[in-house]
Amino acid sequence: MTEYVDAIAQFYQTHLPGGRLEKNILTADCPFCSQKGGTPAGKIVVFLNGNGFFYGYFRCLNRCLPGGFPLWFARNAGISPTQVPGFDPDREPFLLQTDYPARNMNAEIKTYQDRMMPEILARFQQADVSFAVLQEMGIGFNGRYIVYPYIQADGNCYSARCIFPDKAGDFFWHGDESLFVDRLQLFNVQDIERCENGTLFLCEGEDNLLTLKQLGFPGIAVPDCQVLEALDPNRFAFIDTLFVAMVNNAESEAAARAVAARIGYKVRLFDWPRGMSRNFNLWQLARDKGKNFRSAVSSMIGASRAFSPFASPEREEIRFFDRLAQEKGEEYGALRSGFAKLDLALDGIHGINVLGGAPKIGKSSFMIQIATEMARRGAPVLYYDFENGRQRIYQRTLARMSRLSAERIRQRDWSAPEEQRYTLACQEFKKMLFSFRVVNDRKLTPEIMRRHIDFIRHETRSSYTVVVIDSLHKLPFKDLSERRSGIDGWLRQLESIRDDMQVSFLVISELTRGDEGSYKETPHMGIFKGSGDIEYSADNAMVLFPDWDQMGGTRERSNALWLVASREHSPGLVGRYILDYPYWGFIERDGEAQD
Repeated sequence: MTEYVDAIAQFYQTHLPGGRLEKNILTADCPFCSQKGGTPAGKIVVFLNGNGFFYGYFRCLNRCLPGGFPLWFARNAGISPTQVPGFDPDREPFLLQTDYPARNMNAEIKTYQDRMMPEILARFQQADVSFAVLQEMGIGFNGRYIVYPYIQADGNCYSARCIFPDKAGDFFWHGDESLFVDRLQLFNVQDIERCENGTLFLCEGEDNLLTLKQLGFPGIAVPDCQVLEALDPNRFAFIDTLFVAMVNNAESEAAARAVAARIGYKVRLFDWPRGMSRNFNLWQLARDKGKNFRSAVSSMIGASRAFSPFASPEREEIRFFDRLAQEKGEEYGALRSGFAKLDLALDGIHGINVLGGAPKIGKSSFMIQIATEMARRGAPVLYYDFENGRQRIYQRTLARMSRLSAERIRQRDWSAPEEQRYTLACQEFKKMLFSFRVVNDRKLTPEIMRRHIDFIRHETRSSYTVVVIDSLHKLPFKDLSERRSGIDGWLRQLESIRDDMQVSFLVISELTRGDEGSYKETPHMGIFKGSGDIEYSADNAMVLFPDWDQMGGTRERSNALWLVASREHSPGLVGRYILDYPYWGFIERDGEAQD
């Protein structure tokens, strides 16, 4: 970079003999004024601050020609581009796919310039825009509307935007209709070529650009932010830095971010200070600041942010330590299953936790118990149910909380202790429902899930959310024939939601049958059904393994819970879980699983 900076300085000093370098500004007699018939010759200034955005930018103080960077200087001075530092002979110029009309309106634009009236000049002088700038930009007046000529890259004007003074909404396009399309609505478009290997401004609104041209900056303008969507990013392929200065409103900011995402790293966005009124712009800033407008723009240049798809290092630091602090709080502490051995094995419910098991052994009841107990402690829980139905989930929850079977609840012939338990359970159930939502939407999408999470997090004022999916293999897919890829796609989405929104997942999965058609195979990652991606996506993969004879007698229904894979914890037996029938809950027990 240092060699390039020195080479640019040497280039200008060689071709501007007699120039004087002071405070990183080279001043010399303008070699172009005589070509334009200017007498006496003006001065040309070249900015040579190696740390500045406009290094190598030149302009004539007489405005005999528009300013630009070294390649533009060489073209006007008749110097071969091969002598210009940074010239790339393999560069292919941007070719606009359009046929210009046979007739232009250059002469008509000149007549509008000649009609400029004192009251219109006074309007521009309010923002310190001089008559010289208006002449340079070809601004005219048709007797009622100010005429802004949209000169194309070939140097001719085929269309113009006519705006009633100080009524931006009262305008019309004049000229050839084929040139009215959004992609051609670039005011002063020729500055793109003049700023090759340099810096350019992109403004919203012609008048806002005029204030920058008055300061000597190069730039182009769009009539409104909606045009940005039609801009071809390739137009700015040879621009090193593009400052985007929009009007102060949400629509313009969103459009600026969208175009910056398409153009990339070279874009720097102007941020308006907090407290500025809606639709505040450079024109108003120039009127308010007067002679201090230049320093205000310089401050905005210095404070501008390079557009980046990444968060700033400062933001990353703040986010990291904020999350560390949150993990010490009550919300984070509520993310526990309520089963001591399970919480010890997993250090709480975090990340994506997948639970597999044979059919009808109680996976749903196990998850319902964990989910409702977390909700009772204040953790917001979304339960996506494709198995049991809302009524059954609520009924089993109330049975567990009241210690009354579903049949006893329906009979309502209770003893006094039972009625008291039921009354207290109903109160607790009502309170729990604020944090516990059951969703049976068969058209669920990741986008809808994100909206659900946003809603419940906002409603409960919580930083965390628990999402239960019962079950993974019954999530909606566009095409049932692509079930495997659909499951993998959902797992990718769950990973993204986990990371973006601080969500803990509890996901029920089906298992494949063993060689003998049973589910008694020793638990391992390979027995999860339908997706090889579970082993990559799950932070914890568990299997609820029956250690009771499902076909024999009324023996105690005991299941062993195995942690078969984990990113951070040691696999192995977690504990035994006894079905507390008929209350649809589980009791955690110590000891090894039965044979």
